[in-house]
Amino acid sequence: MSSAHRPATPFIWYELMTSDHKAAFPFYKQVFGWSISKSPLASHEYMIANAGPYNAAGMMTIPAEAHGMPPCWAMYLGVADVEATCTQVEAAGGSVLRAPDDIPGVGRFAVLADPDGAMFIVMKPISNEPMPVVPENTPGVVGWRELQAGDGDRALAWYIEQFGWTQAGGVDMGPNGTYHMFAAGGTPVGGIMTKVPEAPMAFWSFYFNVVGLDAAVARVRAGGGGVMIEAHEVPGPMWIAYVTDPQGAVFGMVAPKR
Repeated sequence: MSSAHRPATPFIWYELMTSDHKAAFPFYKQVFGWSISKSPLASHEYMIANAGPYNAAGMMTIPAEAHGMPPCWAMYLGVADVEATCTQVEAAGGSVLRAPDDIPGVGRFAVLADPDGAMFIVMKPISNEPMPVVPENTPGVVGWRELQAGDGDRALAWYIEQFGWTQAGGVDMGPNGTYHMFAAGGTPVGGIMTKVPEAPMAFWSFYFNVVGLDAAVARVRAGGGGVMIEAHEVPGPMWIAYVTDPQGAVFGMVAPKR
């Protein structure tokens, strides 16, 4: 099926894989006001972070078989057939980092990478219920997704072809190329750009909605996190900052005001 006729693959979940999830969640509770509950479906310890009535993300300790993977945030894309998606991605120059497997009571998943090595997870959930619609700009949930790719133009075309996303405008960044915005079945949900030279590899990052950026950055610092890129204004207009948690996982924050 060509990308022109393929339904857009949605983002369905976000997950923090960290050195100690029990030590990590008080920080995020302080920054985002999350409440935390244990997943009733997972066969191992797995925490669900809630932003008010909405499930925001999952949190887990990195398993031993991950061979020293650093703490990071990851995304899940919802697919109809995990094996078929793996075959399709490999044929298009991507790779399968973890073969398809089942999470009892949850769904079937696989860990993949695009041709530049940026990691993502695909899943076919057991439930056929549609994902809850979260109101735009809800505090504490992911409000923007961003890929820093080896080549932004090439990566945009690859994801459009593989997952049926559409280009939704762009911003000329001068010598840094174009910041491509994309939609996954509706309004723009993320951006793709060529990575900065200092970045050792391509990667996805995620921006959580906050009400006011300066106050959120202050909570990050008070909780033992760090600031990689200070608050600045971007088209929208919106305000963003790029930060780290105490274990070293990187994430962004986005707000309508500073």
